[in-house]
Amino acid sequence: MQTAAVATTDSPSLARLGSQQVSPEELKTLLAGLAPEVRQQMRGNRAALEGWIRARLAEKAVLEQADAQGWRQRPEVERQTRAATEQIVFRDYLQSVSQVPAGYPSEEELKQAYEAGKANWTAPALYRVSQIFLAATEPQTVEAVRRQAVELSKKAQASPAEFAALASRFSQDRASAERGGDNGFQPLQQLLPTVREAVMRLKVGAVSDPVQSAAGFHVIKLTEQQPPRQASLDEVRERLTQALRAQRQEQIAKAYLDGMLDTATLSIDGAQLSKVLEEAL
Repeated sequence: MQTAAVATTDSPSLARLGSQQVSPEELKTLLAGLAPEVRQQMRGNRAALEGWIRARLAEKAVLEQADAQGWRQRPEVERQTRAATEQIVFRDYLQSVSQVPAGYPSEEELKQAYEAGKANWTAPALYRVSQIFLAATEPQTVEAVRRQAVELSKKAQASPAEFAALASRFSQDRASAERGGDNGFQPLQQLLPTVREAVMRLKVGAVSDPVQSAAGFHVIKLTEQQPPRQASLDEVRERLTQALRAQRQEQIAKAYLDGMLDTATLSIDGAQLSKVLEEAL
């Protein structure tokens, strides 16, 4: 099965399989739910994106067959659907009644939390990486692109000072090519896995052999490195604020649930409980 972008005047789609389609909105929703570093990696991982599209189309085709056979009306499916719906309603409503005040945490509360856990707030090592990128997504072009990458790598290794000029001329990542291949400072976690491994082996100023990713070949130069250090309050402000707000919301939700149990007398039938346990276990 070949994956192809399809668009119609009725409803634009990324791909179709018979009557099924994957819309741009579905892919946007998927990407929005990923962690920033994973989302960055996915930008250059065409194979992974197409794999998700294929899986989503297959899932929709299976659901279509199930609906044709009335599967949603089966008692067990209806029971599970009701249980899942109850949990969705429960979580959504509980979240609505446990909203954290907009002004929380205050600046003073932030400072206190930062000082209390100061030793845990560490900024990771940063690597200033430059690259020459050559795209190779078609099987028939891989070897030719590999040879070109090897040639560029050897030239850059022989004369690292010429790396920027080579990147500006040959790199197909035009955004970084305009800066001589410079991608700025990044933590290792934000790099593609194959690029990350290459960077970890390099000394500052050195150039790697070509490394291959799903998108093509990368010739990497490590131009600068900064060691890990203690992060400042401003650097962790957003993460710390989110953590404190999540913690406070949990506290409010727990208090709300505890309050519900206090609205009437709680009675548990021990005999019935024992009977159920005996029958079920």
